[in-house]
Amino acid sequence: MQLETFALERYQSIWENRVTWNLAESGVHPLRVTDLVNTPELQVAMFEQELGYPQTNGTIELRTLIASIYPHSTVEHIEVTNGGSEANCVLLMRLVQPGDRIVFMTPNYLQASGLARALGAEVQPWPLRLIGEGAAARWSADTDELRRLVTPKTRAILLCNPNNPTGARLDDGVLDEVCAIAASAGAWVIGDEIYRGAEREAEDTPTVWGRYERAIVTSGLSKAYGLPGLRIGWVVAPPELIAELWGIHDYTTIAPGAINDRLARMALAPERRATLLARTRGIIRANYPGVRRWIEQREGMKHVAPEAGAIAFIRYPHAISSTVLTSRLRDEAGVLIVPGDHFDMDGYVRVGFGSDPTYLARGLAVAGEFLDAVTAHAR
Repeated sequence: MQLETFALERYQSIWENRVTWNLAESGVHPLRVTDLVNTPELQVAMFEQELGYPQTNGTIELRTLIASIYPHSTVEHIEVTNGGSEANCVLLMRLVQPGDRIVFMTPNYLQASGLARALGAEVQPWPLRLIGEGAAARWSADTDELRRLVTPKTRAILLCNPNNPTGARLDDGVLDEVCAIAASAGAWVIGDEIYRGAEREAEDTPTVWGRYERAIVTSGLSKAYGLPGLRIGWVVAPPELIAELWGIHDYTTIAPGAINDRLARMALAPERRATLLARTRGIIRANYPGVRRWIEQREGMKHVAPEAGAIAFIRYPHAISSTVLTSRLRDEAGVLIVPGDHFDMDGYVRVGFGSDPTYLARGLAVAGEFLDAVTAHAR
């Protein structure tokens, strides 16, 4: 098995703690333990937690809470993993065989495509298309194009909804059509829904769960919940598949951490879950207008307003690769943003806007000065 370098994760791991201004993050400012363990009762529960091995596929209590998010699911439909990344990993390790064909929505977080290629699959991009102009512009999923891409060899269709990096959302009609197309080939539909709950405008994003007997969801607490450090993710799938994924999980990390499982149960208690999602949406909605103004002030820069997620995917006018541009911005101005190259979309950059508002404003100001100077020099 030959894995290609995961460029985005390596880039962030190397640089995110070495720059002055990190605008590469795709989530909101993380919570602290005290934000979850905020009553005497919860403090006692936390400090009395034994540090032995927990239930390896997630405690029944945690799986019950996760199942409550997905209609008509039970604890038998849930496998708890160490982050959404492990959820994607164990799932693809089970489903993908050499010679399979995977249809992969693009742009996208490239973990799944890299894993699929390493497992011997052919990865066929299904690109979102930019349609309309100005305020009417949006990223659109062309299901007619998807229908042409799917063949009897197609093993799975991989979605990211809401989408990283565009912030686009697939509606009920598109999800139903995707499932119908998958059913024609007996393919699985895998919905990475880790940004579901981080909406900028709507109150919820439709899930692929329950639309088709071969629909699967991967998700976790990293993005919409502001808890990336807990490393809690999950797979929602038919029980017989979940049982097989548990067996693969025995070969990877065996179990989530006992403390992580306990904190996740606190986070997903119904009232607390609602509070956390409201916090995330509040940060996104409060911070986005400043980012929009910053983009509009830059000559030649364009973007489509994200429907969800604390990320803006921005087209820039400079005749320079996104990797070179972001490297210069990092080295010369101390600001980290993500090159579009890491999504196979050169000519774009991704800017995260989920951080503290003062920090965000200062980081954008520094980045703006640098980019304005690059534009002036290019004239």
